Amino acid sequence: MQTIQILGPGCPRCNQLAEHAMAAVSELGLACNVEKVTDIAKIAAMGVMVTPGFVLDGDVKTTGKVLSVDEIKEMLG
Repeated sequence: MQTIQILGPGCPRCNQLAEHAMAAVSELGLACNVEKVTDIAKIAAMGVMVTPGFVLDGDVKTTGKVLSVDEIKEMLG
């Protein structure tokens, strides 16, 4: 099972990315864990200085960008 982490303090852009991730998982019919990481120390420890961050299975894929549902589906596919 894949794990998606959305890194950010809970700002509107972070929430939008989380919504897009959940929509992508739902549209693909995948069983994924989607979790939000709001602890700034944990975010920084992952090397992310600009939020939102998108992490797939522990690998930081993007920072500072709200991915579209289609972009996320492509990464998951």
